[in-house]
Amino acid sequence: MKVLIVDDHAVVRSGLQRLFQGEPDIEPLEATDAIEALAVFAAEQPDVVIIDINLPGMGGLDLLRRLVAERPTVRALIFSMHAEPIYATEALRVGALGYVSKIAPSNEILDAVRSVAGGARYIDRQIAQELALSGIVRRPERAMGPALSVRETELLRLLAEGRSLSEMAEVIGVSYKTVANSLSLLKSRLGVATTAELISLAIRQGYAS
Repeated sequence: MKVLIVDDHAVVRSGLQRLFQGEPDIEPLEATDAIEALAVFAAEQPDVVIIDINLPGMGGLDLLRRLVAERPTVRALIFSMHAEPIYATEALRVGALGYVSKIAPSNEILDAVRSVAGGARYIDRQIAQELALSGIVRRPERAMGPALSVRETELLRLLAEGRSLSEMAEVIGVSYKTVANSLSLLKSRLGVATTAELISLAIRQGYAS
């Protein structure tokens, strides 16, 4: 089966390549960003697409939406540095069949790829356990809250998509410090204490849509 790896970090791509070298039935393909991924996807029609959330330019979840729109039966596995259950919930809602964090052992990555290739859902064991304990099963509808500015809404959207502060600053066209200060004010307005809580709120209220 063809497995397309979409990640902008060479060390991650090479690590997955080495992992798949010992699997004679897996033919790995690579893309460094969403635009390249769309081209490779169209040309090669891979059986599984492994997507990092934090891609430059078009984010991983936006790429997943594009792939689902082009081929609703696409079998995608999100492979991310984010180990919080809420990210897995959002990825599955968007159309992923699987979610594995980058701290998962290599044998679990292979299990995930094979499960997704077979059309089965797979969430790595640690995240699945946290999901079961937290009771997160679906995204709540967007709640009413204080009126937000266009920039505040954009910040929440980028947070929900897993963007770093540096990436947010680049997308919006402001300095890193401006983004950090804006998030501090936003946390105060929305009554949350940490950035992690703000991310969770943004995802729960649907700002990644």
